[in-house]
Amino acid sequence: QVQLVESGGGLVQPGGSLRLSCAASGFAFFRNVMYWYRQVRGKERELVALISNAGGGYKEYAAFVEGRFTISRDNAKNSVYLQMNSLKPEDTAVYYCQTTVFGTEYWGQGTQVTVSS
Repeated sequence: QVQLVESGGGLVQPGGSLRLSCAASGFAFFRNVMYWYRQVRGKERELVALISNAGGGYKEYAAFVEGRFTISRDNAKNSVYLQMNSLKPEDTAVYYCQTTVFGTEYWGQGTQVTVSS
């Protein structure tokens, strides 16, 4: 059974940092491209970042990231991370981990990130 479990969200002041984690199980993690998405209430879910499978040598970020976030993976721990620095109020959203296994999309339950003073 494929499971994705996010953690690390919370309340942070503007300019602060958070590190999100996604623990994966139920599939061959090292073979999968992994994604981070986010969703603001009332808006569509949007892609934040992706990391290639295996060594994770290819990464891609949404334009709004502007060099502030870093996606990484640890295949030994079946985990993917999103280091978020210089957070802005507009980064407030629920952040989701996502992957596709044999053509089926899987999502975690999400973790709330709130950037506010």
